[in-house]
Amino acid sequence: MGADADCQPNHGRYAGWGLPPSGGRGKPAPPFQTKYLHYVIGCCIICIMSRYAKNAGAIFSVKIHLVWCPKYRRPVLQEEIATRFEQLLRQKAKELDLIIHALDIMPDHVHLFVEHEPIRCVAEIVNRLKGYTSRVLRQEFPSLRSRLPTLWSRSYFAASVGSVTASAIRKYIESQKGK
Repeated sequence: MGADADCQPNHGRYAGWGLPPSGGRGKPAPPFQTKYLHYVIGCCIICIMSRYAKNAGAIFSVKIHLVWCPKYRRPVLQEEIATRFEQLLRQKAKELDLIIHALDIMPDHVHLFVEHEPIRCVAEIVNRLKGYTSRVLRQEFPSLRSRLPTLWSRSYFAASVGSVTASAIRKYIESQKGK
């Protein structure tokens, strides 16, 4: 019997999730039971960690879709400006510990899908990305200074993205009433 056989559930008296925490009546847990529980816990941790991130105090998945535009929606994000903008954005994202899942730079707007830790709010993330890229791009490309008073408009769009639908959350919360 290999190690995998030892991790299989007991199909006898204590089959399935009904396994007692010990061998019963104060006896230590049988070896198969301990190995099975470690196997189950290990599988759950792998499943959780593949979908969620973890820091010292939380397990989380915070993903947001961001969109912002140049001032007056001018089509200035073209060719070498767009290339340099992408480099700067990726550099700043790395510095802020953001994971860029998708990025689309159009001449007159930017779509960004990022994942971040819950230590920063959305407004801070957007302001840092827009502020840094604006400052550097306007220094490196004088045409941006002459055409626009500021590179970016003050507004932006942000939407949270999750693996659970709003209706599923509503149903879960409603099912907790009276418990």
